[in-house]
Amino acid sequence: MRTLVLLAALAASTAAIAQNSAPTAIPPVNQVPAARDIPYPGTIRLEVDATDTDRAIIKVRETIPVAGAGELVLLLPRWLPGAHGPDQKPDKLAGLEIRTAEGAVLPWVRDAVETSGYRVTVPAGTRAIEARFAFVSPTQPNQGRIVVTPAISNIQWENVSLYPAGYYTRQIPVEATLVLPAGWQAATALRPNGAADGNGNRIRYGTVSYETLVDSPVFAGRYFRKDDLGHGVTLNSVADAPDELKIPGDVLAKHRAMVDQAIKLFGARHFDHYDFLNAVTDELGGIGLEHHRSTEIDTSLGYYTDYDKRMYDRNVFPHEFVHSWNGKFRRGADLFTPDYQTPMRNSLLWVYEGQTQFWGTVLEARGGMTSKQDILDRLAMTAAGLDTQPGKAWRPLIDTTNDPIIQNRAPEPWGSYQRSEDYYNEGMLIWLEADAIIRGGTANKRGMDDFAKAFFGVRDGDWGELLYTRDDVIATLNRIFPYDWATFLRERVDQVRPRAPLEGFTRSGYQLTYTDEPTAAWKARETLGGNVDLGYSLGVAVKGGKLTGVKWGSPAFAAALRSGDELIAIGERAYSDDALRNAVRDAKGTTTPIRLTYKRGNAVRTVAIPYADGLRYPRFVKVGKTKGALDILLEPK
Repeated sequence: MRTLVLLAALAASTAAIAQNSAPTAIPPVNQVPAARDIPYPGTIRLEVDATDTDRAIIKVRETIPVAGAGELVLLLPRWLPGAHGPDQKPDKLAGLEIRTAEGAVLPWVRDAVETSGYRVTVPAGTRAIEARFAFVSPTQPNQGRIVVTPAISNIQWENVSLYPAGYYTRQIPVEATLVLPAGWQAATALRPNGAADGNGNRIRYGTVSYETLVDSPVFAGRYFRKDDLGHGVTLNSVADAPDELKIPGDVLAKHRAMVDQAIKLFGARHFDHYDFLNAVTDELGGIGLEHHRSTEIDTSLGYYTDYDKRMYDRNVFPHEFVHSWNGKFRRGADLFTPDYQTPMRNSLLWVYEGQTQFWGTVLEARGGMTSKQDILDRLAMTAAGLDTQPGKAWRPLIDTTNDPIIQNRAPEPWGSYQRSEDYYNEGMLIWLEADAIIRGGTANKRGMDDFAKAFFGVRDGDWGELLYTRDDVIATLNRIFPYDWATFLRERVDQVRPRAPLEGFTRSGYQLTYTDEPTAAWKARETLGGNVDLGYSLGVAVKGGKLTGVKWGSPAFAAALRSGDELIAIGERAYSDDALRNAVRDAKGTTTPIRLTYKRGNAVRTVAIPYADGLRYPRFVKVGKTKGALDILLEPK
C-alpha cells in the first residue's frame, strides 16, 4: 500500500511538472567579426583631451576610416596583456556619439553578446566616421582606480579609444594626439612626431599599430623628472609635489646598477628604448603593470627621498623590467590573442610571473637596491607563508593561474584556504630550486642564468612576440642540464603538495626557522601596511583594531574569529597593537588563555584562546659556512 501511495504521488508531481511552461533556449550568437591578419584600410586618428583635471573627465575624438557601407562593430578592449583576466571599463565610457565625416548622426546599439562592442551601420559613400565620447575617471576609490589627479594623469589608451572588429590589432594603424594642461610634461614609450604645438601641451605621436598604442600608456604630470639609466632605459617620474623628485645620487645609482645587471643577465634587449613610468603619489590609484617598452608603477611618498624606509616599493622596478623579456617578448602560447576580445588562457603564468618574480628578486639583490639579508628575510616570509598555507592541501599551483579570471583579484573571506595567485611566489620558489639543482649538478658552472640567456636572450632587438609551450621550457632546461624536468615541474605545478618547495633553500644550506623577534623586512611590511601580522602565532592580521585576515586552522580560527571582527579589548585592557603583541608574548609557556573581546555587527563577544607558543616570525638560518647556490645566485655579475 505504501509503495502504491508513493508511486501515485510521483506520478502526480511528474504530471504537474509536465504542465509547466517549458521554452527552448535561444543560444547566443556572437556576431562580432573574427580577427583577420590583414591590414586595416586606413589610419585611425585619435585625439585625447586630458586637460579637465578638476572634474577628471577625458574627452575623446576618434576618426575611423571605413572600407565601405554596412555594419561596423567598434570595440572597447576587454582582455589586456598583463591583466591576466578581463579588465574592461565600459561603465566609464559616456556620451558616445558617432557621425559621418559630413556630420550626419549614426545611431549605435550595444552588442547583445559582446557588451563592450558598439554596432553602427555605415551608409553608402562614407569614407570615415567620427566617434566622440568621454572617459569619466573615478574620483573616489570605491568607483575604481583613480587615474586623474590635480597633479598627475595616467592615460591608458584602451580606456580612451575604440577599435574596429575583424582585424588583428597589430594590423590597425593609429596616429594619436594627446592634449595636456599647460606646463605639464608626459612620458611614454611612444615618441612624438615633431615638436609639440602651441604651449607645448599638444603632443602628436607617430603612427603605430593599435597593439603598440595600447601597450604604450602615458604618465603625465605637473611635476616631472627624467633620468637616463643607460642602455636606452629612462626613468620618468611624476609626483604629487616637486620635493618628491629630489633623487639622491646613490638612489639613482642603484636603479642604474639594476638595469646593468638585467642587460648582463639576458644578453639581449627586446626594446628599441624603454621607459619606466613612476608616480610618487598617494592620490593616483595603485598600479604595477608591465609593457614591452615601458611599465606603469606607483610608489609611496618618500620613495626617492626616504629610500631606506621604502623596501617594499623597490621590487616592482626589476620585476616589471624583466617582463620585457618574460611575458612580453617570450609569451605563453595560450596567452597570445589576435585582439582584445579573445579570452586569454593562463596555464603558463608560473613561468610568465613565477620566473619574473624570481629574476626580479635576484636583480633587486644584484643591483644593490636591497641588501642580501633583507632579500633573504623577505624570502623567508614568502617560504613560511606557503609552507603553512592550508589551501595547498587541496588545490594545486596550476589551478591558481585561473584566479585573475575566476576571482578577479577581489578580497577573499578565507584567503589562506582558498589560495590566490600563488603562481607568483610559489613559482619563484620552484625556479630557486631549479637553479640549485643545476648548480649542484654542474659544480656551480651553470645555473638559471644560462637558461635566461638561452630562452629569453635570443633575437636581439626583436620586440615582437615569440611564443613558447611547457615543452619548450623543458627542452631548454635539458640543454642547460639534463634532468627529469618534466617530472620536476609536474610534481610541483600540477599536483597537490601540502608543503612549499623549499629545496632551493635547503640545497643552499638555509633552514627555515621561527623566532620571537621579527626581521627588519617583517617590520617594514607591517609599517607599510599599518597592520599587525600574527599569522604564525595567533593566526590573525589586524589593522586599526579590525581583523583583516584569519588563518584557516589557526587558534583564532578555532575560536570562530573571522575577518571584519573588531577587537575592543585584550584581557582587561582596551585594544592596542602593542597590547595584542604583549598578550601573545606573555602567554608563552603558560596555561592561561588569551582573552579577546570583539565586536561583530551589533554583538559584543569575548573568547578565550588557548595559545602558549608565543610570538613566531620566520627567518632563514645558514647551516654551515659553505657558499651555496642561493648565495652565488644573489651576487652581482
